[in-house]
This record gives sequence, C-alpha cells and structure tokens, in this order.
Amino acid sequence: MATAEDGRLTEANTGTAPWRRWGPYLSDRQWGTVREDTSPGGDAWDSFPHDHARSRAYGWGEDGLLGISDDSQQLCFALALWNEADPIIKERLFGLTNSEGNHGEDVKEYYFYQDSTPTHSWMKGLYKYPQAAYPYEDLLRTNAARGKQEPEYELVDTGIFDDQRYFDVEVVYAKAGPEDVLVQVTATNRGPDPAALHLLPTLWLRNTWSGDEQAPRPRLTADPASRQVLVDCPDLGPYRLIWEGDVDVLATENESNWARLAGGTNPTPYVKDGINDAVVTGRPETVDPGLTGTKIALRRRAVVGAGESVTMRLRLTTDAPRSGLGEDVDQVLTTRRQEADEFYTSITPPTVGAEPARVMRQALAGMLWSKQFYCYDLDRWLSQRGVHPLRDEAGLDHRNARWFHMVCGDIISMPDCWEYPWFAAWDLAFHTMSLAMVDTTFARDQLQLLLGEHYLHPSGQIPAYEWNFSDVNPPVHALATLFSHVQAVDTGAEDDHAFLSDTFAKLALNFTWWVNRKDVNGANTFEGGFLGLDNIAVFDRSAAQLPTGGRLEQADGTAWMALYCQSMLELSLELARTDPGYEGTALKYLEHFLYICAAMERGDGMWDEEDGFFYDQLRLPDGSGERLRVRSMVGLVPLCAVTVVPAESFGVLDDRLAGFMRRHPDLLGQISDPLLPGVGNRRILTLLDEDRLRSVLGYLLDEEEFLSPHGVRALSRFHRDHPFAMEVQGQQFGVGYLPGESDSGMFGGNSNWRGPVWMPVNFMIIRALLQYYLYYGDDFTVELPTGSGQQHTLFEVAADLADRLVSIFVPDEGGRRPVFGGVELFQTDPHWRDNLLFYEYFHGDDGAGIGASHQTGWTGLVAKLVQLFGTIDAATVLGDTRTHPSTTLFRRDVG
Repeated sequence: MATAEDGRLTEANTGTAPWRRWGPYLSDRQWGTVREDTSPGGDAWDSFPHDHARSRAYGWGEDGLLGISDDSQQLCFALALWNEADPIIKERLFGLTNSEGNHGEDVKEYYFYQDSTPTHSWMKGLYKYPQAAYPYEDLLRTNAARGKQEPEYELVDTGIFDDQRYFDVEVVYAKAGPEDVLVQVTATNRGPDPAALHLLPTLWLRNTWSGDEQAPRPRLTADPASRQVLVDCPDLGPYRLIWEGDVDVLATENESNWARLAGGTNPTPYVKDGINDAVVTGRPETVDPGLTGTKIALRRRAVVGAGESVTMRLRLTTDAPRSGLGEDVDQVLTTRRQEADEFYTSITPPTVGAEPARVMRQALAGMLWSKQFYCYDLDRWLSQRGVHPLRDEAGLDHRNARWFHMVCGDIISMPDCWEYPWFAAWDLAFHTMSLAMVDTTFARDQLQLLLGEHYLHPSGQIPAYEWNFSDVNPPVHALATLFSHVQAVDTGAEDDHAFLSDTFAKLALNFTWWVNRKDVNGANTFEGGFLGLDNIAVFDRSAAQLPTGGRLEQADGTAWMALYCQSMLELSLELARTDPGYEGTALKYLEHFLYICAAMERGDGMWDEEDGFFYDQLRLPDGSGERLRVRSMVGLVPLCAVTVVPAESFGVLDDRLAGFMRRHPDLLGQISDPLLPGVGNRRILTLLDEDRLRSVLGYLLDEEEFLSPHGVRALSRFHRDHPFAMEVQGQQFGVGYLPGESDSGMFGGNSNWRGPVWMPVNFMIIRALLQYYLYYGDDFTVELPTGSGQQHTLFEVAADLADRLVSIFVPDEGGRRPVFGGVELFQTDPHWRDNLLFYEYFHGDDGAGIGASHQTGWTGLVAKLVQLFGTIDAATVLGDTRTHPSTTLFRRDVG
C-alpha cells in the first residue's frame, strides 16, 4: 500500500510539488576542499584551514552544523552553539587535516544522522556538545605526537565527556509543505549540574556577489516585533524565518574578515565572524544594530538543569502563518514522524528483527543526509588562477586543468559530508544501489548526471573525484544503470526506455575510452589507476611510472572490464527487446568479454596454477612478466565478473555466437562455455570454470585467509605471517596484513583506506555468489568455512556473508556492537549505544569501525542486505524467471 511519503515522491517526480527543494544539502565541511583552494601549490588543506572558516567567505558552497539549504544553496540554515567556555562558537565540525592526523584527516566530533525520508519531509539529527572548552589544541598536539603505529587520539579520549558533562542537541525538520519547513531544536543537559548554553540558529545567504559587481545583492532583515527574518533574494521568492519566544537578533554580512586573516581592509564593518565576536567577546559593535545583512543568528541563552531540556522552534516558509509559528506545528511534527515510520515499515520485511531494522533505517538516513549541493565551475575556477589550458600551455599541468568543460551545480550523493564532501564516481554508483530502495528517480538521475555533458569528458572519461578528476575508478556505472533500470521497471516507470537508451550511449563512449586509454598494447589487459585498492597494492598504481620502468597488467582492472562487458551486454539485450538493431551491439560486447577472458590466460597469465588464484602481472621493459603473489581483493574481483542470462534473452545470439566460437576456439580458455545451459536453462558468463571457482572460494571462505567474523577481508590474513616483499633497484617494496589503519604514507597516509573488511566489494561478492547459484543450483556446494567439512550451497554462503556484515552493527550476545570496538561510552551508555556510525571500512579481525566515520555512502549497502535476506530464500532465487536474474540482488520486491 502506498504511503504518504510515496505520494510526495510521486508529486516531486511529476513536477506537481517541489518536495525535494529543501534538504540537508549544506556540507559538513567546505574548508580544506579543492574548490576553495587558492594556493599556488595546490595544498587545499593548508590553503583554507578550519581557523579561517569562521572569518572567510567561501567561493563555492557553504557548511554548517546539521543544516539545510535550498537545492541551489542560495539560502542556508544551520545550528550554532556556545557553552560559555569555548574560544569560538560551534558553527561547524572540527577535524584534523591530512598532515595533522597520525592517520590522516579525521573529524573529531560526535554527530549522528538519525532519520530522514527521501523527500526530507522528516529529518532528525543529533550533535553531542561538550560543556567544557572544546580541546582544539590537545587534539592537534597529541595526534601530532603519535606515529602511524599508534591509534588515533579521539575526542572521547580527552575526557571531555566524563561524568556526562555534555548536551544532546537534537534537530528535527518537518515539512508542512514543499517550501514550508518547521524546525525544532532541543538541547538536553546529560550532566550532573546546571550548565549554560546559547542556542544560535542561523540563517544566511551564500556569497554569490563578491567579485561580480553586476550580481544582485540579496538581503536579510529581522523584524523583532513580528518575530520574523524577511528574505529578499531575487531568485528565491519571499521566504521568512519565524521564531517563538524572546531572542537576541545578531546580524552581519557573509563577507570575509580580511583584517583578521591578512591584516587587510574589510569591505564592511560587519563581516562573517561578527556574530562569533559579539557572542564570545561581548563586542556589540561587530553586529549591525539595523538588524540587516546576509547572515542573521537568533540567540537564546538558557541555564539548563541536570537532566532538563530547552527547546527552540522556528518556521522557514514562503507562507505567513496567521499567528506566530501557526497552530499546526505540533500536528505537523507528529504526523511527519508517523508517516516516516509508515514509509520505513513498508520497505522493511516483517521477518526482520528490531536491531537489523534499526541498522537499515539509520543507514538509509545517513545516505539521505549525505545529499549535498556541489558547485564547481572549472572554467571559471581555472581562469581565476590564471592557468586556463586554452589560454596558457603551462596550465595543462595544473590540477584538473583538462576538465575545464565541467560546470557543476547539482545535488549529489557524497561519500562522507566531512571527510569526502565531494562526489566520487564509483562510490556514487554504489550509492544508487541503496538509494533506489527509497527513491528510484533520484538514484537514476545521479547516474545520468555523471554521464551528462557537464561532467563526462569529451574523451568519454567519467570524472573520478575532486582531488584528481583524471584518476581512474572501477567502471561499475553500467552495472548500476542496469540495477536502476530494473528497479524502475519493477515500480512501473513509463519513460525508462528513454533513460536506458540515452545512458547506454554515454556508457558506450566511456567503454571506448577504457579500451583506447587503459589497454596500452591493445591486448585486452587493463591498467586503471588505484582502482579502489590503493592500500593492498605493492606499488602506487596511480603513479606515472612504476619503479621497475614496466607496467602493471591488473587482474582486478581487467576483471572490472569483463564485468563492464557483461553489463553492457545485458543493457543491449534489454534495448533489443524493442529495437532489434541492438542485437549486433550485444554480440559485440559478448565477443569483447571473450577477448578479455583469453587475454588473462595469455603467456604467463594472471592465473597462478600452483596457487589457484589470480594475481597482478608485472610486465617488465624487456617483455618478461612476474606475478605479484599478493593474495588480496585483486584476485577476488575476477570472481565478481559473472552474469547469468535467461536462455530466451540469450537465444537471439546463439547462432552468431556459436559461429564466432567455431572460428576462435582458443577464446574459451578456462572459462565455462557460455552456450552450456545450467539450472533453469540459464547461461553464464564468467572468468572462472568450475574448478577455478572452487579454488578461489576455498581461499575466500578460509578463516586464515579472507573470511573474518564480519565479512571478507581485503587482504588475506596469510600475509600476517608471510608478508609479501620484493626488491627493485635496491628499493624494498612489500605488503603485509594490517587489520586496521595503514602504517604506510605511500598514498597520503590517511586512515581511510580500502582496508580489511570493505562493504562494496563484499557486496559484489554476495551478488556474484547469487549469480553462480542461479546457474549451478543446489548441487554445487562448498565448505563453509574451508576445512570444516560443512557443505553449503552458494545461496547459503551468500546469506552467511550478509549476516556477517550486518553483525558489525548489531549487538552480540554480550550486548556489544562490534562497530564501536573498545569505546565503552558507545558500548554501554544508553544515550550513545543506539546511534550507529557507518565507517568506511572495518577491522579485519574484530569488525571495529575505522576511517571516515560517516561514510554511509557505500557502507549504506548494508541496508540492502538487511532488506534482501529478510525477503528471499533459495527457492525464490532459483524460481526467478524475469528478464534480468543477474539483478536479483537489487529488486525492490524479489520473487
């Protein structure tokens, strides 16, 4: 049954009502980004540090604490706080830069995205604000003194939360209409004594006028008599922010304080940090007595008793309620929460327990909160720095200079709003697979965005990520497109064929870029950049030249391209259902898949017969090769290059494929015959025949190799006692098993590596196991774990791996969540233990969260695992007779 939230999604998708106009599009961090970097050397972190953020107007976006903005980020709203002890008001999240942390950049705050509907009709977030002075210097000094072998020094380690001396600050947003947002801020004193708190909800306008004399100057004007802030912004319409109760109105301009930053002259006496100075230093002259400007805060001071709460309520709207906030406030807040509950109940299988359901809902909330406004006009950005490649030949060497065509001003799903407040292409492909659970249209639009003319390079390359758009990510967008299409078909989308044909054409350009640019010798073996596996590589894969002077034929890069062929084949077959002209295209991708299979066998090959595993091949300048025998995800990615196709879909190619194979019998190599039917008369395309499949699965399911209690490790634990090492020109290179952070600075040294248990590749492995199960059925069994003598079908193995991944977040028999590791506050305190964090990766032995703590982007895939294995069983999978059984994992209603 359709819920109220489903109705809002329909209205948004049909253009009836702009329910997505307002959302959590305000970044958690704009400082330290490439967009804001003005340094000649390209050191973004040092060019715009946290210390400058309160005083310096941004050029390309805004940040704030649990805030919202409109979808073009002209008008912003966020929370600010002051505890009468901090040296500055808390307007944004603090963290260490890459050079300051012993394991790189790391946010040093505790905040949680607790809930959100896809239209953001209901949102809830929580921030933990200490009552003592925030320990900025302690965090900087102590982390700087620690080496890479030591753990990070976290905020909880400083003792600032001892005796519960902090405020729980909860922010709730509830929409009465598409452009009518109710805001409720509740601060609760968890400590034993009364404590002072200043609540400073702040409204401001993004600075779009500096440097452009022709740009219109918007204004905010406060009217204390009517308790309203009026917004005069030509492109937005007549918004107003209404408040309840008595407040102090503090108004200033969103302009840089150059006097503080550089000893310069300010354009106005009222600058960006004027509110901060008025509150902290008590200087009334730093705010405008006329109560007008481009940034206004509403201050309410309260002394909050132990265990007591203080609440502020506001309304941001284009409508003027008859009296104050309006009589509907309580009703709207209650109704929107109930509707959110109904929406999540509708997509959560009834067999799922309370704790996995919590994991699913909070994971999706984190993903929805991570939708951000991303503004970056490369042509203008390069011109401002005098390095535009069309005007200066030397400009070609500048960061991202070859991407001057890019013009970005869109809402995009980010990996992490503090650590990674910029899109990353392959992350985004995984994001869409989970976001489609709640908003199929938004997920599909995200894929089209990166393939559109404002992003896709004229050469066909997809931009990788802000620090280096020219780097190379695994090509998973065709697979994500297929999943998005299947979701849309399942939900009755009528215009999906237009989406599919347009997207397919752009993907074909990208596929050709890969073939022309990343297959150096035209031999169908591929070299990407780091391809997401930087921490487990012997060499820096993104380096212009390897230390050996040779090149790397990557088992994973080549396998990703095999999967690309498979996905494009399936998309071609789907398009061929209404346009038979695509049959020839389908055959083209099938033939290319076979070429890649054969290339992996050529010469010494990437398959090691003695070990029974895939390895990268180091090709030296003299043409000789050497396998890099590191047992890692590099050798597991070929397992993921598998697709199952129904005979009726494949049948249009049977005769032509049979003729092709008769002409080129050597192309089959060691793969399964694609014409040989399996269970249900299905056909399989895979890099592994049955013997090789069993060999790789033997490693995958071995607890002394890849299988951990909480998923599949990125690097085999075999290398704990047997580290890989090699010497090149007197220089030592090696890889050893590290269950947590890296001890190397080779790739920047940050902790956010694709380390031991990594959700997206685990997800791909589970998908692959279901594909093999669709083909081999119940007769194919393996030991789980290896050596146990306990035989299981591949469906059972897939379900077991999903359980291991979900168990990271679920309390164990002792009531402890593995994700929180040894942090007792999170494990035992009732105000902490149910607020989940979705880290970038997880400790290979105990499942503790490591790296970016709000990387809900692809770690949010756990939500799909909860939903899927609460819905299907083995019989459901084998009985799926629909067009794309390879996408069984991603259907909304399986079976």
